[in-house]
Amino acid sequence: MSQRRVLITGATGGLGIALVAEALARGHDIVATGRREEAGARIKALGARFVAADLVKPEADLPGLLSGCDSVIHAAALSASWGPEQDFVETNLELTRRLLAAAGSVGVSRFVFVSSPSIFAGFEDWVGIGEDDTPAARPLNAYARTKLAAERLVLAPRDDNLACCAIRPRALVGPGDRVILPRLAELARRPRMPLPRGGQAFIELTDLRDAARAICEAEERAPSLAGRAINISGGQPRAVRDIAVALAGALGTHPRLVSLPLGLARPLASVLEALAHLVASREEPVLTRYTLATLAYSQSFDLEPARRLLGYEPQHDALGTLLKEARSMSAAEVGA
Repeated sequence: MSQRRVLITGATGGLGIALVAEALARGHDIVATGRREEAGARIKALGARFVAADLVKPEADLPGLLSGCDSVIHAAALSASWGPEQDFVETNLELTRRLLAAAGSVGVSRFVFVSSPSIFAGFEDWVGIGEDDTPAARPLNAYARTKLAAERLVLAPRDDNLACCAIRPRALVGPGDRVILPRLAELARRPRMPLPRGGQAFIELTDLRDAARAICEAEERAPSLAGRAINISGGQPRAVRDIAVALAGALGTHPRLVSLPLGLARPLASVLEALAHLVASREEPVLTRYTLATLAYSQSFDLEPARRLLGYEPQHDALGTLLKEARSMSAAEVGA
């Protein structure tokens, strides 16, 4: 394994820190960038060089940041299910476009884009999504739309030596997760927890460490993966209801689980979204079409391509990781 200088964007998030640790363990020289300087101190302690920066700002010197780098792992994103469309366009799409251009201009040879399985979300069960399956024709929110558009930019044929590929990790959990656990914990702390279709849909959680290993392996093999997108998950589908019950137990809460019929949920989500858009609300409605799709319908990946192309096999029990983090969160709140 040869040492390379790798730029990791979005390094101060949960996945970003896991990526820094994994890439350092592989012997690479890491330049990590992100906006959270307190997380930057931890990154420096791991042995990486940290550059505090908001790459979305026009004045960000992307060619300068990339100077001397061999590879880019682009994990920076606006990972939210609600917000102004332009914010998602600028962060998820235009930043990717500018970073690709800068990488090509300074001679970077490898570019791994952290994409999202949200591009498949829809109102139907979809089990065993494979490498030839196409994303939903109409993505359900601005996050999915912009991640899909950015992925297509990354995977488009190029006339230079920049080998680009994408990894789509499913439902990431672990230290630093600011998406899955906080949202589920909020539901688990309510007196009643509504479960679309009774919580019978299956979700595949993914441990951040497994995702980081797959992404860094894609960086290793990027020259042979150019133009490909690979789906990654923990490989253990779990019913939403079972996850909800286990999480409530870890948090010490006792919500009443209430089945939410789809005949009520779908029109309600549409009306709530329409009202929120009408008043330009930055507050996410209590139910959106995207949230409904992810909780009411099963989605799982065929991991055969990941095994074949990356040698990937999940090493961690993602549900166990989620529950460990939930117990730590609960203990921290009690001690505060």
